[in-house]
Amino acid sequence: MKRIVHFRLAMLLALLGGAALMTGLRATESPDEPVKNDPGKVASPPPTGATAAVKPKPLNEVVDRGLAYLISQQNENGGWDQGGGWRSSKGGGRTPESGNVEDPPDVASTCMATLALLRAGHTPKEGKYAKNVVKAIEFICGHIEKSDQKSLYVTDIRDTQVQTKIGPYVDTFLASLILAEMKGRMPDEKSEKRMITALNKTIGKIEDNLKEDGTFAGNNGWASVLSQGLCSKGLNRARQAGFQVKDETLARADKQAASGLDLKTGGFGAAAGMGAAAPSDAGVGIYSSAAKNSSLQDSVNTNRLREVDAKRVLGDAKTSKEEKTKAQKDLDHFAEVEKANQAAVGGLVKKLDDKQFIAGFGSNGGEEFLSYMNISETLLVKGGEDWQKWDKQVTENLDRIQNKDGSWAGQHCITGRTFCTSSALLVLMADRAPVPLAAKIKK
Repeated sequence: MKRIVHFRLAMLLALLGGAALMTGLRATESPDEPVKNDPGKVASPPPTGATAAVKPKPLNEVVDRGLAYLISQQNENGGWDQGGGWRSSKGGGRTPESGNVEDPPDVASTCMATLALLRAGHTPKEGKYAKNVVKAIEFICGHIEKSDQKSLYVTDIRDTQVQTKIGPYVDTFLASLILAEMKGRMPDEKSEKRMITALNKTIGKIEDNLKEDGTFAGNNGWASVLSQGLCSKGLNRARQAGFQVKDETLARADKQAASGLDLKTGGFGAAAGMGAAAPSDAGVGIYSSAAKNSSLQDSVNTNRLREVDAKRVLGDAKTSKEEKTKAQKDLDHFAEVEKANQAAVGGLVKKLDDKQFIAGFGSNGGEEFLSYMNISETLLVKGGEDWQKWDKQVTENLDRIQNKDGSWAGQHCITGRTFCTSSALLVLMADRAPVPLAAKIKK
């Protein structure tokens, strides 16, 4: 029997859908959109700034060992391979996990490893591993530059574990996330220009292929809801940093994040009306709940910045009636997304004591580590006892299962040590994830 969707959710989706239909020209051609970053100028930091939502814990030996492991695995070209394990064969099956299996560096693994280094304070300008980060960004930008203009791919590497399990476009979504967080951090003007150009191309690919319901054709995978969540996170982080992302694009991402939400219980069921188009969660509740919660939280963080501009327009006697109407619609939209986020977080908190829910597939894989990161980045904005309890619980577990060489490995699906180690580190350092000041202040 299909889950009955609460009436208020239907109203939310209708609002989001209405916003999504406001199609038009690219953001550079609309006065209501942020100006596209000019690759001929060095990007300035976001005017509103960003900070950690809570006071970050000091980095400990567990994190240091994990970072050292990642550095030991970086290839000469700046990229990371998946770190062993199976790959998909040409016939669609799996290659053996042992033996001479080709494992070239790939964009998704490199993005995850670089993001872990960034969370630990290693930027292209600062930190013990600054040169490693520079090489990694060069690797990512190189793949994006060689990719075509129309498809959603940013790499010609295929059939990695991560692509097979959470979606073939995960490289693109992760590239948008790491490059958005590199704004203003590149070592010189030339590298900053290159990074900005690569990110603008990546965002353009996402926007050109994004469907009205917020999904992507062909984004199939065992748990593709996880890559869908990374896409939303990347788009929102880019907008928070001041990059061009259309209002329409964000509205579609919001619509997808809220799909299947029961506002009464805060749980996520089957996405109403989407059928087979809904991203798969492999029947594992924590995957969809964590990904969608994180997407909604990142959207709220973005909207609290946008709310400032919308209120300014409403309060300005010189703005036109059309501008005021749009501003009010935006504020109504932000309020509905905030309501959905509050319901979803409430539903998530209720499940944190459910051992079966937290166990995910039943053993640790990259999907579980990524889900824990999503939960952490959601709860850290909430703060308080719920955040502290969860952070203590997940930290103790990750500390316990770290391998002697500093890595983490999966026991199912995504088993490669690069993704698993990087995502585990991102859980341990979730309290260092950037949150716009406006989102931190308004609680």
